[in-house]
Amino acid sequence: MDNKSPKTSFIVHPFPLLYREDSRILILGSFPSVKSREQRFFYGHPQNRFWRVTAAVFEDEVPHSVEEKRAFLFRNKVALWDVIASCEIVGSSDASIKNVTANDLSPILSGAPIRQIFVNGKTAEKMYSKYTLAVTGRPAVRLPSTSPANAAKSLEDLIEAWKVIRFE
Repeated sequence: MDNKSPKTSFIVHPFPLLYREDSRILILGSFPSVKSREQRFFYGHPQNRFWRVTAAVFEDEVPHSVEEKRAFLFRNKVALWDVIASCEIVGSSDASIKNVTANDLSPILSGAPIRQIFVNGKTAEKMYSKYTLAVTGRPAVRLPSTSPANAAKSLEDLIEAWKVIRFE
């Protein structure tokens, strides 16, 4: 009998939130993908369109290295984090997430003048609403997911939808 069913793993978020004291917007994902966990930085899967979308929105160069990505975010006053601090997950599958512990957003919400919170996709929105909204008292705006799993949205559609972050 072939035993190749996906393995569920309990994983603690492997890298810290990213913000500075002048960050004005906070973008929350759900939980890092396998590639992001390997790189220990946000949106590490090469097919994830986050960096191309945000670069287009801010009319900036697409960053490639972790250092370039960090500088890009700071230059544009963007903070990044994920809703989930730890969970059980199969690979990178948001649909498999269970036994969630949410991240504490108080350090960033008290340490920077965050004007608006955005969530990247439906899973991040669901997790934020379930675990975080009552704690922060701050609603989040859902943006379409930049994940390669969201094939229904073209790069151009994503850029248009994400332009709202530029005005915060």
